[in-house]
Amino acid sequence: MAKHWYVVHTQTGHEDRIKTHLENRIKAANAQELITQILIPTEKVSEVRSGKKRIMERKFFPGYVLIEMELTDESWYLIRNTPGITGFIGPGAKPQPLGEDEVAGILKQAEESKEKPMPKVIFKAGESIKIIEGPFTNFSGEIEEIYPSKGKVKAMVSIFGRSTPVELEYWQVEKM
Repeated sequence: MAKHWYVVHTQTGHEDRIKTHLENRIKAANAQELITQILIPTEKVSEVRSGKKRIMERKFFPGYVLIEMELTDESWYLIRNTPGITGFIGPGAKPQPLGEDEVAGILKQAEESKEKPMPKVIFKAGESIKIIEGPFTNFSGEIEEIYPSKGKVKAMVSIFGRSTPVELEYWQVEKM
């Protein structure tokens, strides 16, 4: 029988603890050949607090854990009866596996965010911002363009009464 990825619903905020508990149950039941991977998809996000740039990990799907497994009565029962797991995601009584393209997309997104952290705040063109870091600290402006791949915005800032385009890092500005 083939292995597929399934999604289980857990108590939000307890995903890591549930993953550890489930891994221990799998070892105790000697079911490593049935359940091969347990994944909590996360992404790295950057934010500025107290003038310092910090990189944190955030879960893509709070309250959900992905499990690669061969669906048998034994594996279903083992996961379903783990404390903190409320059930499999899918219509009806039988769990539905994720499609290969869905799994590939989730894994790709998690991998890309490890290389380049995403900003915690997402900006839009036309939004008003205040500059909190750099030579233009305390100036305000309006976002003209956003460069997500670079982590920068281009804003029109009023300097000495003239509107001037300034390119800034995400962490140098905050929404007003």
